[in-house]
Amino acid sequence: MLVSTKWLGDYVNIKNIAVEELAEKITRAGIEVDAIIDRSHGMTNVVVGYVKECVKHPEADKLSICQVDVGEETTQIICGAPNVAEGQKVIVARPGAVLPGNFKIKKAKLRGEESNGMICSLQELAIEGKLVPKAYAEGIYVLPDSAIPGEDALPLLGLDDQVLEFDLTPNRSDALSMLGVAYEVGAILSQGIVLPEVSYTESAERAEDVLKLRVDAIEDNPMYVAKVVKNVKVAESPLWLQNYLMAAGVRPHNNVVDITNFVLMEYGQPLHAFDYDRLETEEIVVRRAEEGEKITTLDEAERTLKGHNLVITNGQEPVAVAGVMGGLNSEVHDGTTTVVIESAYFAPASVRQTSKELGLRSDASTRFEKGVDPERVAQAAERAAQLMAELAGGEVLAGSVVIDELDKTPARITVSPDTINNRLGMKISLEDMLSILDRLQIPTEAVSGKLVIDAPTRRQDLRIEEDIIEEIARLYGYDEIPMTLPVGESTPGGLTPYQAKRRTVRAFLEGAGLYQALTYSLTSKEHAQQYALETAPVTELLMPMSEERSVLRQSLIPHLLEAATYNVARRIESVALYETGSVFLGLEEDGLPKEVEHVAAVLTGKWVDHAWQGESKKVDFFVMKGIVEGMMDSIGQLDGLSFEQAVVEGMHPGRTAKILLNGEEIGLIGQIHPTEQKKRDLKETYIMEINLQKVLQTEVDEVLYTQVPRFPSMSRDIALVVASETSAGTLQAIIRNAGGKLLKDVRLFDLYEGANVEEGKKSLAFSLTYFDPERTLTDEEVVKAHDKVLKALTDEAGAVLRG
Repeated sequence: MLVSTKWLGDYVNIKNIAVEELAEKITRAGIEVDAIIDRSHGMTNVVVGYVKECVKHPEADKLSICQVDVGEETTQIICGAPNVAEGQKVIVARPGAVLPGNFKIKKAKLRGEESNGMICSLQELAIEGKLVPKAYAEGIYVLPDSAIPGEDALPLLGLDDQVLEFDLTPNRSDALSMLGVAYEVGAILSQGIVLPEVSYTESAERAEDVLKLRVDAIEDNPMYVAKVVKNVKVAESPLWLQNYLMAAGVRPHNNVVDITNFVLMEYGQPLHAFDYDRLETEEIVVRRAEEGEKITTLDEAERTLKGHNLVITNGQEPVAVAGVMGGLNSEVHDGTTTVVIESAYFAPASVRQTSKELGLRSDASTRFEKGVDPERVAQAAERAAQLMAELAGGEVLAGSVVIDELDKTPARITVSPDTINNRLGMKISLEDMLSILDRLQIPTEAVSGKLVIDAPTRRQDLRIEEDIIEEIARLYGYDEIPMTLPVGESTPGGLTPYQAKRRTVRAFLEGAGLYQALTYSLTSKEHAQQYALETAPVTELLMPMSEERSVLRQSLIPHLLEAATYNVARRIESVALYETGSVFLGLEEDGLPKEVEHVAAVLTGKWVDHAWQGESKKVDFFVMKGIVEGMMDSIGQLDGLSFEQAVVEGMHPGRTAKILLNGEEIGLIGQIHPTEQKKRDLKETYIMEINLQKVLQTEVDEVLYTQVPRFPSMSRDIALVVASETSAGTLQAIIRNAGGKLLKDVRLFDLYEGANVEEGKKSLAFSLTYFDPERTLTDEEVVKAHDKVLKALTDEAGAVLRG
């Protein structure tokens, strides 16, 4: 919300307070002022000029030589605007002026002709192009004939103004109007406010004689007021009205449309003006749209309506989407002579739904969605009628055409002063409370030691006693709330075992060189179950932002791969990312999505790259496997960890494995399928994903520390010939099971296939370490244990010692 202090001054006296102090007071009272915008931007020496003569430049087709009366003298100015002409009153920046953007105006020569200043457009005075009236969007701005040459142009254009930019919370819809802001500022400064006086002369003809009204959807439109104004002359609005609208961020159009926008900003009540003759039927019918019915709105876009959308019709076809935007077929235009002013109360939920479905938001829909003041519906129509009589020469027909079934009863709130003080931890007297509520112009009575409040309808946010407590606290001053320390026993905070282990996992992965990524929980239906360890019915959003973010994910991998692709596309060839986050597997009993925490990682490019030492190593399966083993070791889960070859869609058929913990599948590791890599513009890329929640909830034996061994260990190396499909992990498990308590370590150190090994076979070499912490082992003991291992390998895996 943009609040012009010049406009605000029409309702409340703010002359004796600096704008910075006013902004500070408003912020401290609960409405944050984001910025103070000085519309003058420090400009000086910008005056009104009168173009006495305008001829084409002899050396340039697009330039004109203008003789301009600037009050003190007539001076020559070269102008390139296409709409400059003799007899115009224009804005002139004299030599020495500094325009916004530090643009300094000097005397100059253009194609041999002297130019003493510049004739300005509004854009050159820092008014946004989207706010400039369309007639002057491509050229200079023409001032009204009443402007006096030589006078300061900034006050004339309303640029001697400072605008407060409010950051409103959703509950403060009352401050979406100048009168609402005036009530607020008046309460802060302990001043009364001046409301607009509405009076005009009605014609003898009655509105209800020329216009019929019917509302078929009374629950969505409980109040509708229509006024009829004849003999309107559509023209440019007076300058003061245009200035106020531009300061509020609204583009001026013509006097009729500008009046409806002015009243919208003044009262917070959206209005719409129909061309009476274009209605054709002399009737307005408010109803729900027919399924698939179409309307072309004022933005010239054709909209297809649904059966629950509320529309304004002429009894035959829609002429407006209720509360959102008018129709092009009933638009006020230069030839309009009779205007129907619409002021209505539309149900917030109905407007919100229609606005979202049509993808169409407007100043009107924003206010209707938050709820407008029921008492201002008729008042705003009367104000608009008054201004159309004054500014457009209209004749207002007597009375209004009204349907009113709207409940305007104010909400009654009863609260005791003790409750207020106890809740705030303060001691505010009853007199101070009554004074604050009086300043806010909230009708209050003290009855039997309690405050009985009839919340004004303009304050839709006042419904329960906590709302009143907040009003008193913010006007009394949040700074006045005393500081106290909590009383009672306190429990020191700390991490749960689960949180501590999660932190250990993250610390290990970061220590291993991976960067943490945070990706969206929302994905597309296509990618929702890709690489998922476990699948369940997909959870879909009711109103997604896009198809790419329409469902909840069931794997972390797709988004990590997107992040890898994004980085590689920006010449970051080596990427190492991890993420811990939730996947969503169906629904819980309470209807909410079931969240399961996973950890995932993606590696691509080089793992080691030491150019000076000439050392370089690409990522491979075993780099990722080592990261997984190190991570599991960091939380004491290495002993139960194993890997088993797997075939997974979208993964390399020979470089993919399931991750098992104590025989139960917990994750996936491997290389992305080459086809998938090519699709994503990636080189060899390896991923892993583990059900972290299951891992961290698995019981772990207490860590026991042992003394440094005093006795030597003994090692034996064996080379085994086995079938090519036999995995080293299978052999390693057999060795550990058969080795007994003396076997302390098993390590694979060689794999050989080729000469001297028959086809379909391979040779695997292991180093076995035997050790007893209490004595030195004898050869006989080691041989006995070693023979058990060899026998188990022969019996269970068909392994043969390589000669």
